[in-house]
Formats: sequence, C-alpha cells, structure tokens
Amino acid sequence: MIGLLQRVDGAAVEVDGREVARIGKGLLVLVGVEHGDDETVADRLLERLVAYRVFADPDGRMNLSVSDTGGGLLLVPQFTLAADTSKGLRPGFSRAAPPGDAERLFGYLARRAEKRHSGAQTGRFGAHMRVALVNDGPVTFWIRVPPHDAPE
Repeated sequence: MIGLLQRVDGAAVEVDGREVARIGKGLLVLVGVEHGDDETVADRLLERLVAYRVFADPDGRMNLSVSDTGGGLLLVPQFTLAADTSKGLRPGFSRAAPPGDAERLFGYLARRAEKRHSGAQTGRFGAHMRVALVNDGPVTFWIRVPPHDAPE
C-alpha cells in the first residue's frame, strides 16, 4: 500500500461540483492499493502516517506528527500510484489491486483512520475528484508498506 503524504496548510476534495471533504493544517495523503495488500498492510500504513514526524517543533525541526499537532488527515484514493512507469510512454497498472479489493481496503483504512484520528476525512473511491491543496514547505513523502507477496 502506498501513501503519498503531503504536509498542507489546507486541502479539499470536490466531486460533481460539491465539496465532500476539507481539512485545515494537516496531511493530505494520496493512497494507492497494490496486489497482495491486506488489512495488516493498511494498519501498518495508517500507523506510519499518523506517527510520521513532518511538523516543526518549537526549534523548527520536523519532530511532530499529525497526531501530536491534532492536524487534519485527508485520505484520497489514487490507483495511479501503483502504476508501473519503468518502460515506454504509457503507464501499466498490473501492480494495482483490482477495483473491488482496492475499494474494500481503502474503506477499511478510512474507517480505521476515523477511529484513530479525530476529524479524519476521505475522498470518494472511484469518483472523478478535484483535489485542491496548499502544500506547506513543500513537504512530500512517498511511504510504501509492501504487500506480503512482494519483495521490498
């Protein structure tokens, strides 16, 4: 499972012209689900996301997590993160989980996030979304918890 974590001053998701999610200062995380991912992988990704230290402490060092700061957490499904871009000029999606599996696991991740982090929100799986953000820094990290059946 892949999380593209972005520290933001604010972010919002729109579907069909309607806002479905909005956070202030916090993390926007684009989430990709790969073949072989399961609930254990999703739990590990969530653990890393909420504990990853990307916010400044009083000395200006990145020592605080979104859990420490109480910031927002916005999870947005994005299957293209699992694309194979190693050859040619068109991405391949053989590493991406089938849509039904990906939707189930993203839903699981979202439910766990809502229980673990007050105010966690999500985009809408399978929808054409417009995602707006103000990246703070910019600070962006690619975090991957490999599927059980994949080499690290």
